Amino acid sequence: MSPEVRFHLLGPLIVTAGGRPVPLGGAKQRVLLAHLLLNANRTVAPGQLVDTIWPSGPPTSATANLQTYVWRLRRLLPEGPVLRSHDPGYSLVVDPGAVDAHRFARLVADAGRAAAPETALKLLAEAESLWRGDPLEDLPTAPAWDAELGRLVENRLAAVEERLSLQVRLGRHDPAIAELAVRLAEHPYRERLWQQYLLALTGAGRRAEALQAYSTARERLVTELGVEPGPELRAVQAAILAGEPVAAPSVAPPLRQLPADLPDFTGREDYVRELETALGPAPVVLTGAPGTGKTALAMHVAHRLADRFPDGQLYVDLAGTGAPRASAEVLADFLHALGVTGNTVPAGLGQRAALFRSRLAGRRVLLVLDDAATAAQVRPLLPGDAGCAVLVTTRGRLPELAGAKHVELTVFGEHEASRLLAGIAGVDRVVGEPAEAAAIVRCCGYLPLAIRIAGARLAGRQAWSLRTLHDRLADESSRLSELRVGALGVRPSFELSLRQLPADARTAFCRSAVLGAQDFPSWVVDALLDRDGAHEVLDVLVDANLVSLAGRDSGGNPRYRLHDLLRCYAAELLAADPSRRETLARVLTVLLALAKTAAASLPPAFGAMTGPAVGEPVATAGLVPDPLGWFTAERKLLAAAVQLAADAGLDELAWQLTATAVPFYDLRGAYDDWRRSHLTALAAVEAAGNAAGAAVLYRGLGQVRLYHDEYAAAVHDMERSASLFASLGDVRGEALAVAGLGTVARVRDRPREALGFYRRALAGLERAGDRRGVAQVRNSLGTTYALTGSFAEAGSWLRRARELAREIDDPHREAKVLTELGTLHRDRGELPESLTCLRLASSILEDLDDERCGAYALLGIGQTLLATGEPVQARGVCDRALRVFRETGNRQGETTGLELLEQVRRRRTCARA
Repeated sequence: MSPEVRFHLLGPLIVTAGGRPVPLGGAKQRVLLAHLLLNANRTVAPGQLVDTIWPSGPPTSATANLQTYVWRLRRLLPEGPVLRSHDPGYSLVVDPGAVDAHRFARLVADAGRAAAPETALKLLAEAESLWRGDPLEDLPTAPAWDAELGRLVENRLAAVEERLSLQVRLGRHDPAIAELAVRLAEHPYRERLWQQYLLALTGAGRRAEALQAYSTARERLVTELGVEPGPELRAVQAAILAGEPVAAPSVAPPLRQLPADLPDFTGREDYVRELETALGPAPVVLTGAPGTGKTALAMHVAHRLADRFPDGQLYVDLAGTGAPRASAEVLADFLHALGVTGNTVPAGLGQRAALFRSRLAGRRVLLVLDDAATAAQVRPLLPGDAGCAVLVTTRGRLPELAGAKHVELTVFGEHEASRLLAGIAGVDRVVGEPAEAAAIVRCCGYLPLAIRIAGARLAGRQAWSLRTLHDRLADESSRLSELRVGALGVRPSFELSLRQLPADARTAFCRSAVLGAQDFPSWVVDALLDRDGAHEVLDVLVDANLVSLAGRDSGGNPRYRLHDLLRCYAAELLAADPSRRETLARVLTVLLALAKTAAASLPPAFGAMTGPAVGEPVATAGLVPDPLGWFTAERKLLAAAVQLAADAGLDELAWQLTATAVPFYDLRGAYDDWRRSHLTALAAVEAAGNAAGAAVLYRGLGQVRLYHDEYAAAVHDMERSASLFASLGDVRGEALAVAGLGTVARVRDRPREALGFYRRALAGLERAGDRRGVAQVRNSLGTTYALTGSFAEAGSWLRRARELAREIDDPHREAKVLTELGTLHRDRGELPESLTCLRLASSILEDLDDERCGAYALLGIGQTLLATGEPVQARGVCDRALRVFRETGNRQGETTGLELLEQVRRRRTCARA
């Protein structure tokens, strides 16, 4: 049996076979092996290996030397790992479990899934024991390793933070305090370490020291980084000041109160994914008509998420459809389950709720509140800890439940309905009579409860054919008697309610289905009826319980929604309305006008374009008081509107709606929405032969592909955009697309090629009179000249860009230019000037609420601080930039940030040596 081979990267590079070190040869062979291990099971190009082995420049014999090193390594490596040669390069094929860095990652992941804190602690301790120093500390530094080594060190610190958090939760305060003090000396801007330090001191009865520690943390963050503590750290301090219990409770056995999951639970895969994603600190409200299976779905999801909530699940039936239970009574039950009994249970509702929140502090518990009656019944039952989650089921909506996420459950689709019937009545019977099975689920209105009853009746009557049950359900007058549930008994009441409405209200109800399942603001009714001042019609529909309130928009105005069954009924009526397409166009035209109004107040996104007004002028005064809030509130509606417009053949509206949203998508890093809606609209405009719309959409797609590092696709889209604009004689549009090609070339480290594109774009934008575009391209030229080492030329272009940005009163553009000027000053060794520019840029971007561009300014500050000999402060600002890059999926920015972290680590290591 071959000895076990292990590769150790988390410290000096070591290879062992059967526990004994394996000789690896000279330094260059060891660098080769390290690089292959960092890229284990991936092919590495020879050029990349040459650059890594000879970072200062390869000798003329580099290729031959590399082949020699590979040959020697093959002879030195024990049996097991395989060093392969491929046409494009080399790869080291190795079991990931044999590499300590991979084992570390696996142990940390296992700890995160562990149900018991003690188990998690042991796993994290085992993971930390794999570290023997800094990764590859005995080898010369290689720029190609910076990002990966930075990632390893960052993950190590995150694991240490998690272990210390567990120690504090388990009440092991004194050893945690001692280690936290040491860690904070090394990482004074790491806010999670400060949080655990405060919790540990408070738990150890050292409240005054905890408050002093907060003051120290805040002073360092404010004076040295210029930022306030984050909300989590502030919350801990506030709790200590208020005298609330902030230490984690002692670990108790997990609570398992959930009723059993249905063994034949069927379908709902999309809803399961949606709920699993949504469940977090904010309560999730699952609503739907009677019989749609809310409780069954909630139980199924709760059981699936047991590992995510290792401290247990609490369950209560709130009896909202019968005699609703009092919140105080429910809290008493929960407190009993949490170990609070007898006279220790407070008498008042507020006191019980406060104690309940305290008992759940620091724990990860899932609460399932089934069949809620009102938001007032639910509120006292909500935990205050972010580690807990709440899933509420209710027949009515609870829009007044602040911060809640709402998921509306509809009836089954045909396939799901048939699967459930087969699961209960028998697969063979359904397969044997497929037409009758389909007829039965149709008669059930695809309602899960009705289908379950139908299946149970068949299962209990094996002699019945499916045709027998179908015949009994065919008569609508007796159908409810056969099923004792179902939607058909509701329909006559809908019809009766509709007949009693005024004509305008009947028309508005029927047309309200035009937006599908989206909730909508009150102006939609004006557009549906093609007249102003239709609020009284909406009031009539609300009073008749045919439309319900669904919350408020960013301006405080109410939003409305149809119940699913009512919407289906309205859609049936709308299908017979010949003005359906005209109605949809009218509603989307108003939405587009509002989106343009909102977009005009956001920081401009370079390359973003829209088209001329569609339809008649729309009065938007007072409807967009908060542009960013408006886009946030209408994000889902806008995405749905693009799809609706495309489906209806309204190609001009489709492309303008998604193009108008680009400044918001860019500001918030909503790249998935950006890409999806652009692709939807693009299919519509190309089908309609709308070249102008296609040109704009290709430019937008090229930009979002650039953000995702999809360079070849970005070039294709930008070139297609430029070609279309040229064919239309649109000089400005062509110039913006060409500028995009310049940016792709610059990011791909082709500065000379980029300069050509930028000069061409600048000429076009100057001819078109686009001063904002000119300012941006001047900025791009300056940035690119700096990459070539032409610092004087770069400075000239950047100063001209800033001057123009200030002339046209564009603070966002000025901030981006300042960021580049800060980089240029740093490259020229002018470090005080660099910090001045970068900090001003950061301040402007913070005022504009632009986290994405602000992260680049912070990264620049960190790079300059490192250059000034302040690695600790550099680490602090870099952490903040990395958070934004990760949240927005900016892989390039994250890589640059990790490279900076690795440089910081090396600088601090050298300083200690």
